Amino acid sequence: MKTLVKELSYEEVLALPKQKLKKPLRPSPFWRWLIKTISKSDLKAVNFTCNKIGMEKLGKFQPCLILMNHSCFLDLEIAESLLYPRPINIICTSDGFVGKNWLMRHIGCIPTNKFIADFVMVRNMKYAFEKLHDSVLMYPEASYSFDGTATPLPDSLGRSLKLFNVPVIMIKTYGAYMRNPLYNNLQLRKVDVSADLKYLLSPEDIQNKSVEELNQILRDEFTFDGWKWQQENNVLIKEDFRADSLNRVLYKCCLCGCEGKMRGSGVELNCGNCGASWTLNEKGFLECKENGNSGKSFDNIKFSHVPSWYKWEREEVVKEIKENKYNLDVEVEIYVMVNTKAIYHVGEGRLKHSNQGFILDGCNGKIHYEQKVKSSYSLYSDYYWYEIGDMICIGDMKILYYCFPKSAGDIVAKARIATEEMYKLLIVN
Repeated sequence: MKTLVKELSYEEVLALPKQKLKKPLRPSPFWRWLIKTISKSDLKAVNFTCNKIGMEKLGKFQPCLILMNHSCFLDLEIAESLLYPRPINIICTSDGFVGKNWLMRHIGCIPTNKFIADFVMVRNMKYAFEKLHDSVLMYPEASYSFDGTATPLPDSLGRSLKLFNVPVIMIKTYGAYMRNPLYNNLQLRKVDVSADLKYLLSPEDIQNKSVEELNQILRDEFTFDGWKWQQENNVLIKEDFRADSLNRVLYKCCLCGCEGKMRGSGVELNCGNCGASWTLNEKGFLECKENGNSGKSFDNIKFSHVPSWYKWEREEVVKEIKENKYNLDVEVEIYVMVNTKAIYHVGEGRLKHSNQGFILDGCNGKIHYEQKVKSSYSLYSDYYWYEIGDMICIGDMKILYYCFPKSAGDIVAKARIATEEMYKLLIVN
């Protein structure tokens, strides 16, 4: 999927009219039917099945909050099909409205800026529940999973449940990540997909539990591992591109410790520094073919599981942060968003990330933006964003800066990890 991009100077972009805030609309029966109809072929292709748990407790058109784990675009088709003809407003990233604002609003989408305190979104959700009498679909992880496991949830979610005071429904998918993992450049694999549709919390449950109890329930529900699911269910992925760009996730060699030299291609993952090599087999395990010249034995590390390797990378980032050694300093192409008319390419600059947060300078000194560590618990970063490239997004409710590293290797996963871990350390201390 692509987006509308225009070339303008930074001054011209700042002079553009800002996006007007509008209340959400109830999606019409036509749009609900159309989405369900369009989704049929995709769901048939993955032999989709669903297990319903406790759904008899929910009234046919009773407004509810629908929470769903986020793996790929198929998630939306699953939710719309399972809950049809229930009218649903969908929380959607604001850049998804670019070039198609009218359509997105009439489908029922509510825009939000990812990982930014968005009180307007909360207000719009209450409006959908109380005035439109609609349900609301939300992906609380806010971004696709990088490594096939859960990403952090905001601590504000429990408080929001008490504010909304509507039943909470959970949709958890199985196989969606393995069918279309974000790192793999939108290449689809032949994997069956299923889901659990579960009545999770009643309004009475919500009122009788503390915010922390609610948050813990949600954290437990959002615990999953797509790779482990594949292995335990003996799901074979035979496509010969399954390791393409796996280096986006496994960016650091677990043998020599070098970053930015990993290369995933076909079914192989290789380190360009020490020569170590792995095969990603059909069951989703990494098999070490060559230990390379690092002097370390793979037998003592045993990263045959992708999420385990990714967890180790996170531990390595934490060490850098605590030792005040974490530092990102890269040249970037800068795109900005101030309204939904287009994404505007304004020039180039330099993005820095350290224990103090982000600093972006660009366009010959016209851009200087700082974002402190406490601003967000995670980072909007993405692979192959709208088919432009790997991206890091910072900003606020007025303007978003989309930064595309020019030649820094695989850094967007590490930047997200660092953002999350610095926030945790700040909150704890």
